[in-house]
Amino acid sequence: MGEAQKFNRRIVVPYCPQAELSGIASAATDVVWYRRRFDAPSAERLLLHFGAVDYRSTVWVNGEEVARHEGGHTPFSADIKHVVRERDNVLVVRAEDPIADPTVPRGKQFWKETPEPIFYTATTGIWQTVWLEPIPLRAIELLSITPDFDAA
Repeated sequence: MGEAQKFNRRIVVPYCPQAELSGIASAATDVVWYRRRFDAPSAERLLLHFGAVDYRSTVWVNGEEVARHEGGHTPFSADIKHVVRERDNVLVVRAEDPIADPTVPRGKQFWKETPEPIFYTATTGIWQTVWLEPIPLRAIELLSITPDFDAA
């Protein structure tokens, strides 16, 4: 992990730091960091899922990078079995959402500190659920169904 960080505040996930329910209710910022310790369930594979992180994210488990993702409205996952131990794992997430960058998709989020009437407050960081999913070694990862309307 590049930048040295102090993890001296607590946040309620899945609320972004700008939301009051997060316990922080801070002004918009370009970069936020998260750290969480966890014990790993026994599994052949262990998927770490993120419902959404706004906007660019890098994820480390026990100091090993396990995922990079760009897109603040789409989910992503990583198989972390190869880096976890039974107890006392450390998950670190860096989320970057440059507020003044007009090339980053915003939806209805405003790019300044105070939103105008038709916009939402800017959202940075984790804003959807994060969870672990133990799965067997062999599992369906993708299913594609093509309907045949002519054959009913």
